Amino acid sequence: TRRPDPRLTDWLRRHGPRAERLVSVCTGAVLLAGAGLLDGRRATTHWAYCDTLARDHPAVEVDPDPIYVRDGRVATSAGVTSGIDLALALVEEDLGRRTALTVARHLVVFLRRPGNQAQFSAQLAAQTARREPLREVQQWITEHPDADLTVEALAARAALSPRHFARAFHTETGTTPGRYVDRVRLEHARRLLEDTADGVEEISRASGYGTPEAMRRAFVRALGASPAEYRRRFRPTPAPAHT
Repeated sequence: TRRPDPRLTDWLRRHGPRAERLVSVCTGAVLLAGAGLLDGRRATTHWAYCDTLARDHPAVEVDPDPIYVRDGRVATSAGVTSGIDLALALVEEDLGRRTALTVARHLVVFLRRPGNQAQFSAQLAAQTARREPLREVQQWITEHPDADLTVEALAARAALSPRHFARAFHTETGTTPGRYVDRVRLEHARRLLEDTADGVEEISRASGYGTPEAMRRAFVRALGASPAEYRRRFRPTPAPAHT
């Protein structure tokens, strides 16, 4: 990263201590650290710059693994897409889960990943098509991961030939229809593993995999963990009941 503008660093140093909440996205943590606002705190940044941040600012406890870290009034995210997860966490904290879900749906993403989840997931928001027929197909995919999502079926929904549809989809989103479907199904299964007690067989059907074995292969290939391992690591611990 380029050396921060001293004027910006000075501004942060003056005004940061008075802010109710400080949030950085990706390498923005370098700016906060340069202003001394991360001293004595745990923080993260993009994995490629974690070593640099730790070396240049030894007073900061750099954690390279989470997608975002919250330490008191200061929050730092690992990357740009991780900033979406952090923003959704803040929306949920301030306005409640229902509002956060509404925002997530508008962004064409599933509700935030837990902050302690490792830096391995890309958000679907960056791959939203601009053309309306393709956007409608993407919305259909998101809402019906268990449907027939072959190129032929999706092309029919867009009233295009399979070849034209596949080419237009790739031009608009930067990925193929098949890969997009794979990602949506993975995100859907992950959400169910995190937020429900549904069994793996039920989740595999609801997410379009058909069988637990097919879902297991997809998880191991994409995340390096089976669905059961993923659930153990990332399902939030229920809050203790109040008596």
